[in-house]
Amino acid sequence: MKSASFKDLASIRIGHARNAEAGTGCTVIICDKGATPGVDVRGGAPGTRETDALDPVNLVDKVHAVVLSGGSAFGLDASAGVMAYLEEQGVGFDVGVTKVPIVAQAVLFDLFVGAHNVRPDKAMGLEACQAAKTCNPREGNIGAGTGACVGKLLGMNRAMKSGLGVSMLRQGDLLVGAVMAVNCLGDVVDPKNGAVLAGLLEEDKKSFASTEKIMAGFYDQDSIFPGNTSIGVVVTNAILQKSQATKIASMSHNGIARTMSPAHTMVDGDTLFVMATGEQKAEPSVVGMMAARAVEQAVVRSVTQTPGAYGLLGYGDLMK
Repeated sequence: MKSASFKDLASIRIGHARNAEAGTGCTVIICDKGATPGVDVRGGAPGTRETDALDPVNLVDKVHAVVLSGGSAFGLDASAGVMAYLEEQGVGFDVGVTKVPIVAQAVLFDLFVGAHNVRPDKAMGLEACQAAKTCNPREGNIGAGTGACVGKLLGMNRAMKSGLGVSMLRQGDLLVGAVMAVNCLGDVVDPKNGAVLAGLLEEDKKSFASTEKIMAGFYDQDSIFPGNTSIGVVVTNAILQKSQATKIASMSHNGIARTMSPAHTMVDGDTLFVMATGEQKAEPSVVGMMAARAVEQAVVRSVTQTPGAYGLLGYGDLMK
């Protein structure tokens, strides 16, 4: 496997929109011709749209866009703008009188960053669509990653800034990439050696505490910090059946498990989608293996490529 460019996946367009002052935003991944979808929700506190439609036993076999956004459940409004944009473009499931775009979405909790009463809405979703193009997407404090942060077990005062990260891999003519907005309760670690890259800070904010060690001491408490969730989309040019795309979504979560400590908690709504554009014959298990690796790399980049913001330190601040 080697690194590749999102420009090589011509069927996929990606766009961002944000309100930088309010600390929130959304990202849209569009496939106008429709992509074979899959989804796997692993976290205990998800906020999603149209995930049931993506179940392999159900009718719809294509998704036209996936939206990742901040705003918690309020942010689900962003899909209305994506729906309006795609309908105007004549994109969607043909029902005779119109075409109904199939737009799935997952949200993360960013209400403790910036202005809690400003969230992604229809206008922001439309703005992201208008900005969408085939390109290497921007990373960091952009789109769904605008208000993301990690290491929140003891509250925002000892958390660190994270954001949006991407990765694209190639094996021969097979392309597999990931777009990740990382907002986990725990720490982001280097999968090569387990070293913490971003996460829960010590009180002096000069070094890392261990979320897992401190969390273990909360064993008899009713609840822990609720405002989390990491979400993402795996994109590939592979020819897949819907059931295979669903399995690949499941395998993709291995990338989260390798890079977030802990992962998939009751207060993380971790959700991963798959969009397969159907242009390259591929063995599904190979696609799943590459997807997990792409997710892993995108998670790492979500912290290493994100500067501090909104009073939160970034990776670069601790590496100086």
